Amino acid sequence: MSTRIKSTALYPHPFSKAYWKDAAAEVKSTKTLVIAALMVALRVATKGLALPIAPNLDLFNLASFINALSAMIIGPVMAIPAALLSDFLGVLLWDGLGTYFFPYALQEIASSLIWALLLYRAKATPWRVILGRFAICIFVNVLLGTGINIWWQMVYYGNSTVALTIPRIIKNTFMFPIESVVMTFFLGLMIPITNRMGLTYTGANAKEALTFGKKQIILLVVLFVLGIGCVTGYLFYHYDTTSLSASYTTEERYEYNCDMDAIVHEQAEEYEGLTTVTTIESAYKKLGKGYTTYNVAVYTVDETALPDSDYTLEQLRGLSKSKAAAAAKTGVMEKTATAVIVVDGDGNVLEFTLNPTK
Repeated sequence: MSTRIKSTALYPHPFSKAYWKDAAAEVKSTKTLVIAALMVALRVATKGLALPIAPNLDLFNLASFINALSAMIIGPVMAIPAALLSDFLGVLLWDGLGTYFFPYALQEIASSLIWALLLYRAKATPWRVILGRFAICIFVNVLLGTGINIWWQMVYYGNSTVALTIPRIIKNTFMFPIESVVMTFFLGLMIPITNRMGLTYTGANAKEALTFGKKQIILLVVLFVLGIGCVTGYLFYHYDTTSLSASYTTEERYEYNCDMDAIVHEQAEEYEGLTTVTTIESAYKKLGKGYTTYNVAVYTVDETALPDSDYTLEQLRGLSKSKAAAAAKTGVMEKTATAVIVVDGDGNVLEFTLNPTK
């Protein structure tokens, strides 16, 4: 009885019949199937975990580490069903990932294939890792991801908005340098282990897998510095363009609206004795500054109209910008002014500007 010896050949590129023959043979390997199942379990377990480095900015999902390692071991043929399974199970396990939408699985498949085509049965180098991260950031996350995100918005909301895709583009473009550095070091640590276990092969130069020469070190340092600069730039952009009010809970919105209303009555004598509702339209806190700038709308409430309306005064005080505008159309209140209120961390009013509505 003959025993088939598994090939350990390396390939400079995936464009060969032998490469795909070896990749297809992984399906018949019990060892590979067990490793694939383990990697799927690890990907699912880490899918909802990420390394946060700034507000609304994660380094990248921890499952991406497992994805790259898995693709390097099991190859492109096995990577496709593994990606499909991990995507489906990940949505089931992690509530924060939202409703399952199959097209998002295409991102999982694409990223797995990119890593497999670059790392499976190949000598791993920093250049291959950097190329892989670049392809995933730009082509998978930005181009493919943006298209799928717009598709998802159309299916579930009937329309789409570019505003939801801009953070995706910024994040992936800015974070590419740092993610490349981190992934390179991660795989550099894992390859000697997988080599000893017989899961990956680097030929006679096994000890040189992902070792850094002078040029690579310089490149990684430059990428890391560039990444730090990009993250800093993103932070300034985020704090300058992202309104804090967008993330308020119902309780927080009511509290902040009431606080702004109290300031309006304290600062503007013309509202003395009147019943008003003040709604925060936007709130910005610049990076490194100890104050927050609130842009608010001031409404005068017609209390005689309240009994015949669908609102109570307390409900009006907790409305968002759009809902307050809708309530004003019913005649229960009227927008009489806008105000810019600058408040420091202790709640002290640093600046107050009232602009009556014409």
